[in-house]
Amino acid sequence: MNIAQLKIKVLLLISIAFCTVVKAQSDLVTKKYDLVIVGGTPAGIMAAISSARLGKTSLILERTSHVGGLPANGLGATDIATRGATTGLFTEFVTRVKKYYTDKYGALSEQVKACSDGYHFEPSVAEVIFGQMLAEHVDKITVLKMCQFDAEPQNIQISNGRISRISILNRDTRKIESYEGRVFIDATYEGDLGAAANIPFRVGREGKSEFNEPGAGRVYKYWGGEEGNGSTYQADNAVQSYNYRICLTNDPSNSVPIEKPLKYNRDEYVSMIEDVWTGNNTGVQMQQVTTAMMKENRKNLANGGTTKIPGDRWGIGKITNMVALPNHKTDGNNQHMSFISTDLPEENWPWPTSDWAWRDAFAQRLKEYTLGLIYFAQNEKELPESFRKATKEWGLAKDEYNDNEHFPRQVYIREGRRFEAMYFFTARDAMPVSPGKRPPAHPSSVTASHYALDSHAVRKREPGKIHLDGFISYPTAVYTVPLGVMVPKQVDNLILPVPVSGSHIGFSTIRMEPCWMALGQAAGVAASLAIDGHTRIRDVKNEQLQNLLIDQKATLMYYKDIDSSNPDFKMVQFMGLKGYLPDWEAHLDAVVDRQQLAVWNKLSGLKMKFKAGSTTRREVLRDIYRSINKQMK
Repeated sequence: MNIAQLKIKVLLLISIAFCTVVKAQSDLVTKKYDLVIVGGTPAGIMAAISSARLGKTSLILERTSHVGGLPANGLGATDIATRGATTGLFTEFVTRVKKYYTDKYGALSEQVKACSDGYHFEPSVAEVIFGQMLAEHVDKITVLKMCQFDAEPQNIQISNGRISRISILNRDTRKIESYEGRVFIDATYEGDLGAAANIPFRVGREGKSEFNEPGAGRVYKYWGGEEGNGSTYQADNAVQSYNYRICLTNDPSNSVPIEKPLKYNRDEYVSMIEDVWTGNNTGVQMQQVTTAMMKENRKNLANGGTTKIPGDRWGIGKITNMVALPNHKTDGNNQHMSFISTDLPEENWPWPTSDWAWRDAFAQRLKEYTLGLIYFAQNEKELPESFRKATKEWGLAKDEYNDNEHFPRQVYIREGRRFEAMYFFTARDAMPVSPGKRPPAHPSSVTASHYALDSHAVRKREPGKIHLDGFISYPTAVYTVPLGVMVPKQVDNLILPVPVSGSHIGFSTIRMEPCWMALGQAAGVAASLAIDGHTRIRDVKNEQLQNLLIDQKATLMYYKDIDSSNPDFKMVQFMGLKGYLPDWEAHLDAVVDRQQLAVWNKLSGLKMKFKAGSTTRREVLRDIYRSINKQMK
């Protein structure tokens, strides 16, 4: 073979290799899915599952090496005020949790008792359950881990109001990969995909003057008390604090001692010393505590006793609020009764709009702060010996997060970007219209939900203040969430089930994982309908969406006397959202009175003839329901 022939052969081989690479890249780029979901959070997982059950394919792009979001990272004590308010795939999840513990330990075991009907679970168990649910749809759902989406315009391709392609960084290979879809879902806690799509968003707190919401703007209040001095109610750019939901245990056989972190700063924690000795705390009970009581508490602790101050917590409970989980573990959240705990206010403010380099640096800072806080409480010699001893009973659970030094892998992002979508959710949507009544019922509801208006602090301790700025909670009632909170106006095939549309206070109740799971489920169904109907998400018909959600056992309007196992569940949901059943109970077996019959006849326009006082409400509603459905067809 002469030199010329050799050159030709080499060029040919290079050409073949180049074409192979191009083909591989082309195959990757043109790989299409019905749904492309950014974020392997519970909402993202439920969106994939609900759409898979309707025959659609999904791709979940998860930045870390684990799916499951916060429930798989320490949030094992489910935040829901009324069980049964949110159902559907969320109920499937908790049912599977209970079954897991029952199958493994026995129906009468301590583990089953501690799991509280599946609402309390270990982080590793949450990840197992999510994995099982995804595995059942392996032919429809693809999960790719270590895939990072950055909120940059070059990572998203939009034309004619529709996203066609997004690009991610493969954190293992350090290469850019692109994926195409028919509908895109932002299931991130931060709202990165929506930001890249240029959807308007808010970060920070609205002032009270904008929506007249309780707790809006700068507010100081004792925990459980009234708003106090220093409250200005003014808007600002403050973001409620983040922390880690740490999984602790007092089981010596499964406990890893807390060691001093490399970047330990004792000065950050010294204010705790006086709080422990005096029993000073942020609870409303402090209004009854006198200087003499604090002095007596100091003497008691010096003699080896424990705190006697009302509202004060002892030992590890002074710095973390713990809820028991199975196998002697706890979900360790921030302690709302203390001035210093596992939250790290102020420093997290840039998180929602920062890049991942900044976020990763803060995550490490927060990890070192948290470990340093516990180490301080367990070892600081200026603290009472009895306090240190009680705190030292606890350590990290050895059998959790084995690839991350037994520490949670994700920060608890309570609030990121909040987008401005078709509907803007405020406190009014979660509060009763009058005492004992419901909040406003949304005809386009895709889930019911219930939690307090609840925000953690936005600022660190300030001299003379009764609590940390913005650490608030106000009661609500079971409410409905309209589809519009996750449907942007600007992009036709984007859904935002996690970074939903709302004020800081409105978002503070929606932001619980059960509600996010339900919104994810609704997003998957809405996406499927939009694909089938070749329409925009916002043009999906309410009744069609709601019927499919109810078929998947979702509760759209909560009733105390009707659940998803009732044969009339679907009828009650439909009629409730149409305004026929505005009260908390349906009372289907009660006889209908003349006044109620007149109201229903007027609502339906059917003028159906029933005998008041002898016909049950069930019979009347069934007939109206059948007639309405017949007209709709």
